[in-house]
Amino acid sequence: MSQQQRVILCMKWGTKYGPEYVNRLYAMVRRHLRGDFSFVCLTDDGAGVRPEVRCLPIPDLALPAGIPERGWKKLTTFEADLHGLRGTALFLDLDVVIVDDITPFFEQPGQFLIIHDWKRPWRVTGNSSVYRFELGAHADVLAQFRAQAEEARASFRNEQAFLSDVLHKQGKLAYWPAAWCASWKYHCIPRFPSNYWREPGIPKGARILIFHGVMNPPDALAGRRNGNWRYARPAPWIGRHWQ
Repeated sequence: MSQQQRVILCMKWGTKYGPEYVNRLYAMVRRHLRGDFSFVCLTDDGAGVRPEVRCLPIPDLALPAGIPERGWKKLTTFEADLHGLRGTALFLDLDVVIVDDITPFFEQPGQFLIIHDWKRPWRVTGNSSVYRFELGAHADVLAQFRAQAEEARASFRNEQAFLSDVLHKQGKLAYWPAAWCASWKYHCIPRFPSNYWREPGIPKGARILIFHGVMNPPDALAGRRNGNWRYARPAPWIGRHWQ
C-alpha cells in the first residue's frame, strides 16, 4: 500500500454487535466516501462479515480479566505495525450512522483528529467514535499505556480520555468541525416538550450521527428509550441511512 492509501478501521469483539453492524457500516462508507479505500475490521470473530471487509485479529492488550472494558482495546489501533497496514486510517465505531459525504474527514488538516466532547467542551477529552491518524505514527501512545496500564486506568475513565490527554500534551490533538459529528442524544432529539410530538432529525451540517450511551440505531428507529434520559419518537428515516 502507498502512503496515500485510505483505510477505514472498525473493531468488533464479544457479542454486543453482530456482523450486520460491520456490513451496514461498510455499505454506508461505500455510499458516502468518494474514491478508493480499504475497509478493515479488527475482530475476534469474522463470521458473517461481507467479503469486501478484511477481518484481522485485535492485537493483544494484555488487560487483567474481569475489568470494565471502557474501550481500552481501541488503543491497539496505534500499533507500530498494525498487520502491515499503511496510510491514513479513519476509525469508526460500529454504531454510527453516516448521513452525508465523509470524504472531508480525510482532507481536514491535522495529525490526529477526534470529536470534541459535547457535554463538557471545556475539557480536552475527545469522543473516539470517529478519529483519524496515520497508521504507525502514534505507537508511543500505546507503548505508554502498556508500560503504565494500571496507573492509566486509575487516572482516566476510559481510553478516549487517556488518548486525548497524551496527544494534547504532545500538541497533536485537534477536533473535527463541530457540525460534522452530531450526537443523537444531544443534537437529534428535539427539545422538551416538542420531543413528544416531533420526531428526531438530522442537524444542519451533520455527516455522521453518533450513538453514545445506551442508544443504538435500532433503538432510534423504533423509538425505544433503553433508559435514556430523554423521550424520542421513532425515527423511520434512520432506516434509509443505516443499511
